[in-house]
Amino acid sequence: MALREIKVNNKYFNISYEILNSDKKENIIFLHGWGANKEIMKVFKNYFKDFRHIYIDMPGFGKSSNKYVLTTKEYAEVINFFLEDLAISKDIIVAHSFGGKVATLLSPKLLVLLASAGIVLPKPLMVRIKIAIYKFLKPFGVSKFKEKFISSDVKGMSQNMYETFKNVVDEDFSEEFKNFKGKVLIFGGTNDSAIPYEAIKEQGKLFKSDIIMLNGGHYFFFNDEEAKVNREIIEFNVVNHPALKDRASRFTDG
Repeated sequence: MALREIKVNNKYFNISYEILNSDKKENIIFLHGWGANKEIMKVFKNYFKDFRHIYIDMPGFGKSSNKYVLTTKEYAEVINFFLEDLAISKDIIVAHSFGGKVATLLSPKLLVLLASAGIVLPKPLMVRIKIAIYKFLKPFGVSKFKEKFISSDVKGMSQNMYETFKNVVDEDFSEEFKNFKGKVLIFGGTNDSAIPYEAIKEQGKLFKSDIIMLNGGHYFFFNDEEAKVNREIIEFNVVNHPALKDRASRFTDG
């Protein structure tokens, strides 16, 4: 694990990262989702053995610092500056959930989305009722009800990260997905309640790409034996993607 200080738009960040297979020439960058860190994405460390792996804690997560209220665009600016500072080309980015929106803005050669956020679907009735009750009670300062309405994604976080969460949580990335110019692979989980099939299907339409649904929930690539099979499927589809068909000639020594 390494730490690198960078300055972006007069804001200072200490970015925690790890590079594996440093002797390889082609890069595969891994970006985690909201509330997670690079350690979750390191389940891929024994895959993609012909690539140099770059695992990054995005600002405010893991061991990377953040003292500011950020937007998704600013996250992308920070990560882009960090990659340029280390002279890391954006050959492939594998990104989960919130990281998928950041990765889209980074415009890699091959974008690999794992249950990416960015499609806003109508909220279930009970969620809409809870939001309405909270908005009604909020002016009265009824603090004992507050915990019932705070998302588990922000519990225990600093005020600036809570404000950041509000900036990004219901962000519609339809135009960004539609205007993406590179190649894309889209994966979703069959039992994912956070990013359901309807959202993955819509991403497929906007990116004009096929989608691949894998067994599991929001973290269908993580932890159990079924996730191991899913990682193998992800790896197979990435390394055999047409966008990488000329990689042998581009990266062969001599």
